[in-house]
Amino acid sequence: MWQHVLSLMSGWKGAFIPFLEWIGELKNKDTVRADVMAGVTVALVLVPQSMAYAQLAGLPVYYGLYASFLPPMIAAFFGSSRQLATGPVAVVSLMTAAALEPLATSPDTYLAYAVLLALMVGLFQLFLGLFKLGVLVDFLSHPIVVGFTNAGALIIATSQLGKVFGVFAERAEHHYETVWNTLLAAVEGTHFPTLMMAALAFGIMWGIRRFYPALPGVLIAVVVTTVIAWLTDFATAGGKVVGTIPDGLPAFSIPAFDFTTVWSLIPAAITISLIGFMEAISIAKAMAARTRQRLNVNQELIGQGLSNVVSSMFSGYPVSGSFSRSAVNINAGAITGFSSIVTGLVVAITLIFLTPLLYHLPQATLAAVIIMAVINLIKIEPIIHAWKAQPHDAVVAVVTFVLTLVFAPHLDKGIIVGVLLSLGLFLWRTMRPRFAQLSRYHDGTMRDIRVHPLPTSPVISVVRFDGSLYFASAGYFETKILGVVAANPDLKYIILDGEGINQIDATGEEVLHHLWERLQAQGITLVVARMKKQFMDTIRRTGLREKMGDNFFSRIGLALNYIWNQLGDSYDQENCPLRIPEKPEKSDPHAGR
Repeated sequence: MWQHVLSLMSGWKGAFIPFLEWIGELKNKDTVRADVMAGVTVALVLVPQSMAYAQLAGLPVYYGLYASFLPPMIAAFFGSSRQLATGPVAVVSLMTAAALEPLATSPDTYLAYAVLLALMVGLFQLFLGLFKLGVLVDFLSHPIVVGFTNAGALIIATSQLGKVFGVFAERAEHHYETVWNTLLAAVEGTHFPTLMMAALAFGIMWGIRRFYPALPGVLIAVVVTTVIAWLTDFATAGGKVVGTIPDGLPAFSIPAFDFTTVWSLIPAAITISLIGFMEAISIAKAMAARTRQRLNVNQELIGQGLSNVVSSMFSGYPVSGSFSRSAVNINAGAITGFSSIVTGLVVAITLIFLTPLLYHLPQATLAAVIIMAVINLIKIEPIIHAWKAQPHDAVVAVVTFVLTLVFAPHLDKGIIVGVLLSLGLFLWRTMRPRFAQLSRYHDGTMRDIRVHPLPTSPVISVVRFDGSLYFASAGYFETKILGVVAANPDLKYIILDGEGINQIDATGEEVLHHLWERLQAQGITLVVARMKKQFMDTIRRTGLREKMGDNFFSRIGLALNYIWNQLGDSYDQENCPLRIPEKPEKSDPHAGR
């Protein structure tokens, strides 16, 4: 009966719900076995991590367990990635705390705002996915994410220093001031049992990662330190422990809200939505490349959005796809989304039966878990690589990094400045694209005379514009063409190689129109070769194609033949530098064009 239902549902090929594409594979016992093992393995990491991340978000630790119960299942059902592990993550937890601390006036309002924020994040992601607006995520370029992630990792790690040293410091206006106050408090009165407990947790996780990477280091550190805290009565000695965790599953409830609060949380909700999804889709793409499975960005937005909506309705806070747990999931052999279903069920079992065992879990251990989790997010190599590829991108990464640190806890400001700077530098680069005057190379191809010292024709000039002809670059294009005219008094024809012109807007078309008329008045004919469809579509709609006549050719050679026919015998074609050599030399693939 069960196998018949699976066969029927898988036959729909996921036309309505993505999980229909993989649920039929559960007929294979080996697949089920692999997914169960992977799901349990991820849960062993998720349970302690989720409590630590809830603490980072300024919430009671059990809110992390609530956010780890249903969201992984919903994301597996409605997302397109089969191995993506959804739940609380460090960066989103930090951004949640940064968004709520200035607004909440009491612990109860803080909890209510956290649940409301999850709902807003989910609805925004759901909106993007349903209307196929996943492309908006591309505005967060890789350098911005690299700079923000590095800064976020430092902020997260340093925010846990108070719990590691067992001291308390008042929060200042800026995060770096809070860190300084924490260090001063640590110098004055470190609680050494707490510091030793954190050091033990660090040692266990580092040692297992270094020598026994297959073992669940986080879980072992949690178990060992919890047992020690229980045996030594760590709480009585002044150490802070998790304390009582309500047993049972979270109840269903609709988040309460008022428009004033919603309006205040909109910037944070949008930022968390985009940054959280960037983290999720990055690891999902990496896994899809490894498994050769289809990944739909908009469908993944729907899955992540629904998981956040459900999280809010069961007392959870914003969630996202996790780098570390997704890696654990796929490396443990997960084949389908059923592994995430198993993970959610294990969390449910923990909530129902195992919460009393977590009473003596030291908060210093959770701080150590957070620091160990984010330390791998600090990476300098991508910034160095960006500098080699495009220095502007490295500047964006560094500026985003610095401003995120300076503005913390107002994390959205660093991202906004990074986005604006990235767009500004992109606009600057496209305002002045490469303009090349071409001549015939020894192998018969056309090359840039600034790169290769080639002779040119005083009568015919071939130029190439390597960029879109739009409002920001049109004036530059006109200036360069007129510069060629001024440098060649005998010029009769200009051939524009349009291969690099991908788009032309109204301003570009207007400039091209006036330039053609101006050249015509000076006795110079503008000929266009190798145009793209979008270029021709635009000038056809405006009527410029008809005005310019038949001066459009699919190849530069055809344009040259047309010009030579127009010039007739008065022009020495045999010695024209633009002619193809009778015996072209072997092409040099490394020669610049």
